[in-house]
Amino acid sequence: MGVTIRAAEKRDTAALAELIEEIERFYGSTEIQPLEERRPQVEEALFSSQPLASALVVEDEDGDIVGLASYSFLWPAAGSSHSLFLKELYVRDTLRRQGVGARLMDKLRALAAARPGCSRVEWMTDRDNPVARSFYKSLGFSEFDGKIIYRVDVGAA
Repeated sequence: MGVTIRAAEKRDTAALAELIEEIERFYGSTEIQPLEERRPQVEEALFSSQPLASALVVEDEDGDIVGLASYSFLWPAAGSSHSLFLKELYVRDTLRRQGVGARLMDKLRALAAARPGCSRVEWMTDRDNPVARSFYKSLGFSEFDGKIIYRVDVGAA
C-alpha cells in the first residue's frame, strides 16, 4: 500500500480529530473527549494565527489519514539553538512494520536540518512501551537516561 507523507492542512482537521481518538484508545484511555470538542481544538492547535504545533500526516491511497507526527520547536536546546520536539508519532496498525514510521522520522530529521538554528530532534516514549523502544533502536537511536519527566495538571494545586 502506498502512502503519502505531507504537512497537515486545515482540510485534515476532522480526520485528525478522529485519529486522536484512535490514539487515545491505543494508549488505553477509556474516557474519550467528544469529537465535537476535539475538532475545534485540533484546528486551533495546528492552524490558528499562532499555532501551538505542526504535524505531518500519513495519507493512504484512498485519501484517508492513517498516521501523524505532531511536533513543535522548543528553545533553547544546545546553547541558544532550538530543537524539534516530536510529541506524537502514530501509524495505524494496518500500516505498521512497513517503513511508514521510519519515513516519518526521516521527514522530521529533514525538517529540523532545513531550519536554521535547529540543532536536534528530541522525543520521549514510555519505559513500558517495548514496541516503540524497539522501533527507535532499530533506526539506530539510543536512549538518553539523563532526564526525569514531571507533569502536573493545570487545575491541580
